[in-house]
Amino acid sequence: MSAQDYFHEKAGESRHNELLGYVMFLAGSVFFVGGILSALSISGDPSWFLLIPYVSGSTQALYLEVAFLVTGLSMMLGGIAFGLYSNRDRSLYMRELCEARNSDKLLIDFRAKNGSAIKKKNH
Repeated sequence: MSAQDYFHEKAGESRHNELLGYVMFLAGSVFFVGGILSALSISGDPSWFLLIPYVSGSTQALYLEVAFLVTGLSMMLGGIAFGLYSNRDRSLYMRELCEARNSDKLLIDFRAKNGSAIKKKNH
């Protein structure tokens, strides 16, 4: 496997991981919104903590809401972090792929020049 093929495959893998980070962020936002909507639907007048509603009377509903909110928030933050990490990785592999192409071109040019110089010496 050449360096170009390797860097091309790794860039594709990083692009796929970046997409997974985006999907993880979307799933987290669905959980987060689900936690907020469950609090609003269970009680007509919920208590508020900053901008997040919660039901203070029922402990089971509170556990469900907190589980949705924490899971959603952690998945959103994890998705953002994983997406940015994969994006940085992909840019590194793309830069290395560009350098590998340039070095292969330089090597081909070098061989062409030296091959013609060797042929002139032999004749």
